Amino acid sequence: MKLYSRFYLAIALILLTSCQSLKSSPQAQNNNQQNQQKILPPKTVTLDKNFKIVRGQTIYVPVYSEIYHHNRQEIFYLAATLSIRNTDLNNSIIITSVRYYDSNGKLVKQYLNNSIQLDALASTDFFVTRDDTSGGLGANFIVEWVAATEISEPIVEAVMIGTDFQQGISFISPGRVIKNQNKSN
Repeated sequence: MKLYSRFYLAIALILLTSCQSLKSSPQAQNNNQQNQQKILPPKTVTLDKNFKIVRGQTIYVPVYSEIYHHNRQEIFYLAATLSIRNTDLNNSIIITSVRYYDSNGKLVKQYLNNSIQLDALASTDFFVTRDDTSGGLGANFIVEWVAATEISEPIVEAVMIGTDFQQGISFISPGRVIKNQNKSN
């Protein structure tokens, strides 16, 4: 029995030593730094009078910060992430407003103080914590964006997720265009 214990202890020490030497080697550290991309926040922009809007939309995104379960006797709370993705290969879009409303249609939170620019293929997100119950069952986001050129429409959707004990639930809710804005004069 002692022989097996010593054998497994020796194997464990060899593995531990190997992992430590890989972690601390300059080559391993350099590879880690190269593989880690620094994600920068979107650039804040100011739209002046000369900005010509060629395209834009107002998008309604349903958000479920809570849902009923167990025959509507219990509420399951969810965290929500609003994701905005610029799908255009070459051009940026400007996000002018992101507003969060509750089930009664009352404004809960304005997420942007200034417009932000999403470069080609860039994305950004806004988060509602699981313990934020201010939105209720019928919460929603209103997202407004504009562009100075014809572009492909962004993807705007909410991802809801929650876990309790050994239960988990996650789903997406796509945004719906409720207003189009085209070529200003």
